[in-house]
Amino acid sequence: MAITRRHLLQSATSAAIAPALGLAAGLPAIDAAHAQSAQPQAAGEPAWRHALSLFGDIKYLAGFKRFDYVNPDAPKGGVVRMISIGTYDNFNIAVAGVKGNIAPAAMMINETLMTRSQDEVATEYGLLAESASHPDDFSWVVYRLRGEARWHDGSPVTPDDVIFSIETLKKQSPFYASYYRHVVKAEKAGEHDVKFTFDAPGNRELPSIVGELPVLPKLWWEGTDSQGRKRDVSATTLEKPVGSGPYRIKEFVAGRSVVLERVKDYWGANLPAQIGQNNFDELRFEFFRDNLVALEAFKADQADWIAENSAKQWATAYDFSAVTDKRVVKEEFPISDSGRMQGFALNLRRDQFKDARLRRAFNCAYDFEEMNKQLFYGQYKRINSYFEGTELACSGLPEGQELQILETVRDKVPPEVFTTPYANPVGGNPEAVRANLREAMKLLKDAGFEIRDQKLFDPAGKQISVEILVQDPSSERIALFYKPSLERIGVTTSVRMVDDVQYENRLRSFDYDIVIEVWGESLSPGNEQREFWGSQAADQAGSRNSVGIKNPAVDALIDHVIFAKDRAGLVAATRALDRVLLWNFYVVPQFTYPYMRYARWDRFSHAEPLPKYGRSGLPSLWWWDTEKAAKVGKS
Repeated sequence: MAITRRHLLQSATSAAIAPALGLAAGLPAIDAAHAQSAQPQAAGEPAWRHALSLFGDIKYLAGFKRFDYVNPDAPKGGVVRMISIGTYDNFNIAVAGVKGNIAPAAMMINETLMTRSQDEVATEYGLLAESASHPDDFSWVVYRLRGEARWHDGSPVTPDDVIFSIETLKKQSPFYASYYRHVVKAEKAGEHDVKFTFDAPGNRELPSIVGELPVLPKLWWEGTDSQGRKRDVSATTLEKPVGSGPYRIKEFVAGRSVVLERVKDYWGANLPAQIGQNNFDELRFEFFRDNLVALEAFKADQADWIAENSAKQWATAYDFSAVTDKRVVKEEFPISDSGRMQGFALNLRRDQFKDARLRRAFNCAYDFEEMNKQLFYGQYKRINSYFEGTELACSGLPEGQELQILETVRDKVPPEVFTTPYANPVGGNPEAVRANLREAMKLLKDAGFEIRDQKLFDPAGKQISVEILVQDPSSERIALFYKPSLERIGVTTSVRMVDDVQYENRLRSFDYDIVIEVWGESLSPGNEQREFWGSQAADQAGSRNSVGIKNPAVDALIDHVIFAKDRAGLVAATRALDRVLLWNFYVVPQFTYPYMRYARWDRFSHAEPLPKYGRSGLPSLWWWDTEKAAKVGKS
C-alpha cells in the first residue's frame, strides 16, 4: 500500500515529521527466515508470527532486542518545536479528510497493531499485537493483542476496541472504507485475539495492511465528556482523546499550536520495536498559514526544525548568520522508501476534459524546463511516471509479463500503449516551445476544437475556460507560470487561491477544474490504487480519485496489481497500470526532487547511520543533545 500514517501526516502538514508507521503492501511469501520466527499454533493450523514480510525476508527474528538503527541509550528529555503549515479544528482521526482539518498530533497518539522497521522494505513487527496468524490462501488473519497494552487512562486495549476501530473507520472515512473494503468481518476469537475475515482468498497484502489499523478506545468514544455530553465519533472534536501511544496531548491553542507530552509510564516503552525511540519529553507543533512567515519564525529561533519545500527558498533564503556560523544546519535526506506523481490534475467530471486530446494538449503547453530554470534554480526533474523514483515506473515498450497483462485490456486502452514509449514534451527554448504548441493545436483541431478571436471553442461551440484552484503562495506561483502557456492555445485561464478550509471543502466535493495533486506511492502498491484511480472512488466524496477516473481497463489493471502472485508479477502489473494512466493524460506531470530538505538548530543528535527507508527519522530517532545545545544557546 502507499498510504501510511506518515503519508496522512504529510497531507496534514508540510513538516511531515512523523516516522513511517505503516508499510507498503505486496507479497508476504514465507522464506526460511520467516519460518524460523513462526511459532506453531496447533497441528494443521497456521503458525503465529512475530513479524510479517511482504517480500519474504525478515531481518529481526523472534526474540530480537531492538532495531539496529536506534541508540538504546539515547537520553530522554528536552523539547522539540516543529512547524505545521495551515490550521486545524479536529482531533478525531475517524473523520480526518472528511470533516474539519485534523491536527497532525492527533495521528500520533494511537498505536497500530503492527509497526514497520525503517531499514527493511515492507516488513512489520508487533506493536499492540504480539503476533499474527494467517493461512496460506490469505483468506483471514488473526491478531493477538499484548496483555500489557494499555490506554493512557490505564484501561486495557481489548479486541472490542479493535473491532470498534475498523467498523468505525470504514463507516466514517472514504479512505478506510476503500482501503479495508475486502475486510468483511472482524470478530473476537479469544481473550486477546481478533479475527479479520476477507471477502475472497488470494489478496496477499490484506493480512499485513490490517496490521496498520489505528486502534481507537471504544469505551471512551461511547462515553460522555466532562460536561456530560455523549461523544460522537462521526463529528469533529477538540476534546483531548485518550490514546495508547508514547505521547498524549498535553495542551493546545485551537488552530495555532498543539503540545504532546511523553507518557512516562508508557506500557510499550521496552518493546523491541520501541527501544531507543520517542526520546523527547515534549513535541510542540506551531501552526503557520504561510511558508514565508514560518521561515521567519525559524530564523528567529521560534522553531527547531523546518522542512523546506521551495527550491527558491532553499537556494536563497538561508543566508542568515546562524547558518554561516553553523548554529543552523542545512541537510538533505534521500527519499528511498517511495515514489510519487505530482501534477495538474484535470477533473474529468467537467465535460471539457472528456476528450483525451485536449488533456494531451494541456501537457504540450506546459514548459517544465523553463519553469525549472526560472523558479527552481534547475533543481528539479520532470516526472515521467505515476511511480516516479521506483522500479515500478514503466519504460520503453511493454514486454514479457507486462505485455501479457496489457493484452487483456488491449481493446480498452490507447493504441500508443503498445507502440510508443511514453515521454513528456520537452521545452526550454523557443524552438521547442513552438513545436510543442503546434502539436497541441494539431491535437485540438483533430478533436474538433477551433480558435476564434484567440479563444478556444469545443466542437459544440462552447468556449474553453479553466480555473486552477490553489491553497498557498508556492502553488499559486506554479499555476501563474502555467497560465500564459494555456492562454497561448486559446484556453481562458484563471488562478484562484483560497484558504485551507475552503480549499478542503471544494476538494472533497470535487468542485474544481484543475488542482495541483500529489499521490505518494510505496515500493509495493496495492489496495490504495482503487482509492487513487478506481471507478468506485470517483463518486465518493473526499476520495483521492481527484481526477474522476472511471476506466474499466484501469480497474482491471488495479486488480492485477492487488492479486499479483509474486514480486515479478506485481512489478509487471504496476508498470502496465502506469503506462495506461500516462497514455490517458489524466494529469499534466510536474516535477520531483529525490531528497527531503531540512534546516535545524544544531541541538540534536541521532544514531548513525539513519535507516535507509526512514528518511530523516524526525523526530522519533533523534534526541536532545545537551552539549550541542550549550554551544548553540537556548532560545
